[in-house]
Amino acid sequence: MFTFKPDYEQVKARMEAFWEGEIIDRPLAQFVAPKPPEECVPEPVSGHASAADRWMDAAYQAELALARLQNVELMADTLPIAWPNLGPEIFSAFYGCALHFGDYGTSWTDPVLHDWAEADLVRFDPHSPYLAKLHEMTDALIAVGRDKFIVGMTDWHPGGDWLAAIRDPQNLAMDMIMHPDEVKGMLDMAERDYMALYDLFYAKLRAAGNPITSWLTLISDGKYYIPSNDFSCMVSNRMFREFFLPGIIRECQFLDRSIYHLDGPGALQHIDDILAIPELGAMQWVFGAGNEGFHRWVHVYQRILAAGKGAQVMIDYPELDDVIAALPAKGVYLAISGVPSKEAGLDIIKKLERWAAGNIFPAAAPSQG
Repeated sequence: MFTFKPDYEQVKARMEAFWEGEIIDRPLAQFVAPKPPEECVPEPVSGHASAADRWMDAAYQAELALARLQNVELMADTLPIAWPNLGPEIFSAFYGCALHFGDYGTSWTDPVLHDWAEADLVRFDPHSPYLAKLHEMTDALIAVGRDKFIVGMTDWHPGGDWLAAIRDPQNLAMDMIMHPDEVKGMLDMAERDYMALYDLFYAKLRAAGNPITSWLTLISDGKYYIPSNDFSCMVSNRMFREFFLPGIIRECQFLDRSIYHLDGPGALQHIDDILAIPELGAMQWVFGAGNEGFHRWVHVYQRILAAGKGAQVMIDYPELDDVIAALPAKGVYLAISGVPSKEAGLDIIKKLERWAAGNIFPAAAPSQG
């Protein structure tokens, strides 16, 4: 179906098994290996006058995605995926926040809600130039990638992170004490906008023959996304449950498949509340810079699996044996960095099949890689 991934159907079946809490021939695993230089294609040259021009050039970004996907070995369950990226605060830009672009893959916005007396002026703008650009970029990726790679959704980041962006995180922390009703009202409004916007892009991508995916590269033919709240590291359990958990629950109910993005040690205090959401399928634990080391977080992965959820385990290549020693194969989704070669990648696949061989699961055809 997608020529950049000839074994797409096997990968899709493996992912569906992961979502169902099952396993076919081995745990889900995603990693790339470098191609020899002689097999690589040149990336398009940027002649843009500014970082913003480069970010906003839909044709250039589509050609760049095409080249980059051709320049790595997409091993195991790694899929050829590209998605329109204007940064994690793009949803805030639809409400009037100015969007600034950096040179190194970052963008950010300025708060626009400076006084709660002005809250009625902060509304979703269906004519936002950033929304028009997002459509343009999605369409460009669909055109360039048709029958070659999968086009995904952007990084929406609604909910608490959206409100922190338009209000400023420090102000929002005080608002939950001083203006609780206003905070809840804004969150409810944005939730409705987000779900309508999600449905719009869901229809566009499905009509073009794509499964649904995004920056966390699982897929589903149904509604899939990555609920999150990075701002949660700044609030207590009580306030998280009062202000943000209800919206996260509704988002999981809105989606057919979901994996929660739990970001940083400060957010770990909320893990049990999130894992208790029946509709949530899996969790991604991101330990953050300075907190590296699989061995430090074994208890977190065990907690996720014990709750009956899938767990994305992010590791460096040398840590694979530690994972196999500490966790069951069933329920694990490995994201492995630093794989040095295609040969090393093939060895990983064989090792994962041996890991799973002791589990009870339905017979399946041998792995195609």
